Amino acid sequence: MGRVETFDFYFPYKNVDKSIHIYLPEGEGPFPVLYMYDGHNLFFNSWATYGTSWGLKDFMDNYPQPMIIVGIECSHQGSERLWEYSPYKIEQSIFGSGLIDGYGKQYMEWLVNTLKPHIDNKYPTLSDRQNTAVGGSSMGGLMAFYSGLAHNKTFSKIASLSPSLFFCKKQLMEEWEHSQIDPDSRFYFSFGEEEIENSPQALSPVEYFNDAIQQAGASSMIHIQAGGGHNEATWAAQNQRYIAFLFEER
Repeated sequence: MGRVETFDFYFPYKNVDKSIHIYLPEGEGPFPVLYMYDGHNLFFNSWATYGTSWGLKDFMDNYPQPMIIVGIECSHQGSERLWEYSPYKIEQSIFGSGLIDGYGKQYMEWLVNTLKPHIDNKYPTLSDRQNTAVGGSSMGGLMAFYSGLAHNKTFSKIASLSPSLFFCKKQLMEEWEHSQIDPDSRFYFSFGEEEIENSPQALSPVEYFNDAIQQAGASSMIHIQAGGGHNEATWAAQNQRYIAFLFEER
């Protein structure tokens, strides 16, 4: 059985410590690594904001391919999570937040250049691009997709579940034009069936980028979870699907 450790790691841009929740499988390794946003929601219901987690501790304990999962907890102060998980300044109000002066770019520089080297030095990781993945949901799904564009030299596998791409599609399209996507990249997108019925505009940018990724010679897919909504239970139900796709389980 694997174990979950928690430690604080300094984020200088905001002068705060970020809580890191890391799943470590049994064995000596080295292991592939999956970085994920909203790390407090990943492993235990008792830690999760709404009382339901992704159940990744139990899932990985029974999954045949061991890997390390690094969950980075978001800020819980007001609307700070929206700023933290937006790579851009957003003039329009989303979720009643008002203007968002996003600092996701600085956050990603910290993750790639400071947190990741720390994880690679401390734990038995396979640190190369081929064995490094990133994932998240909602605003974390936006950050995961942005990670795959802006830091494709670091991340070869991207899980973007229920991603909030629609309000910054223009900026992401500009980001895409300046990105060099390695053909050995894998992008997993998904939505719950019910959230698409309630917010059909959310699917359009994902379809656009799914086509663009495939035209660039990389692998991409969109999954619609039957009966699914915008919640942890829907994302947890896809653990097998997105991990198998990203790591090419046969």
